[in-house]
Amino acid sequence: MSLFALLSAAATAGGMGSPLDIWHHIVADFSNITEPAALAAFGSVLMIDLVLAGDNAIVVGALAAGLPADQRRKVILIGIGAALVLRIIFALLVSWLMGIVGLVFAGGLLLLWVSWKFWREIRHMGESPGSEEIAGDERSGVRSARTFAGAAWAVAIADVSMSLDNVLGVAGAARAHPGILVVGLLLSVALMGLAANFIAKLIDRHRWIAYIGLAVIVFVAFRMIYEGWVGTHQTPGILSFFG
Repeated sequence: MSLFALLSAAATAGGMGSPLDIWHHIVADFSNITEPAALAAFGSVLMIDLVLAGDNAIVVGALAAGLPADQRRKVILIGIGAALVLRIIFALLVSWLMGIVGLVFAGGLLLLWVSWKFWREIRHMGESPGSEEIAGDERSGVRSARTFAGAAWAVAIADVSMSLDNVLGVAGAARAHPGILVVGLLLSVALMGLAANFIAKLIDRHRWIAYIGLAVIVFVAFRMIYEGWVGTHQTPGILSFFG
């Protein structure tokens, strides 16, 4: 089954309709992509996908940096592969996840933590030995693991957190545009699987991309916190518990 079919099945279960309905959503959103709301949603989704795919690769590289070359390559391969699988799993669950009361609020807080961590990285706070395979990880501020098992465990934990951040961020940025949401989830998986290291190098050379991405993540985080607190027409907010 193709990735699009998997995401379509998840979206159908989440109430977005059949694969044909999802295709109509995509056509409708992108036929009106010049409208400010749709363009802002797609731009936000694209920046979140770019910077978090690169950030994921940088963190994985930094955690593996202290290992011998053969073990380092294995950890990086496992880390990026696990991130790819986790993004698919979380993408399949996104409609259900976004419907849980309080999770949008919690996801916003999680994205704020990601913003702080990313800010620390682009300000070059902390040093890591760096790995030859990943550009920019020597300035990540992430301490490398000393053993293969330790690195693999740390990478697994980081992958779960960053993959959930990515999927929640995309969903938070494009909740009102289901077609852009589906395309954004597809992009997040594709970029992580095919171009994570290239994006890490790109961000390392052009730091302004990272700052724009950081601003977008902070904006989406605060919007998710607000919507998670007061609620929307799609998802009740935490205030509903006190009503």
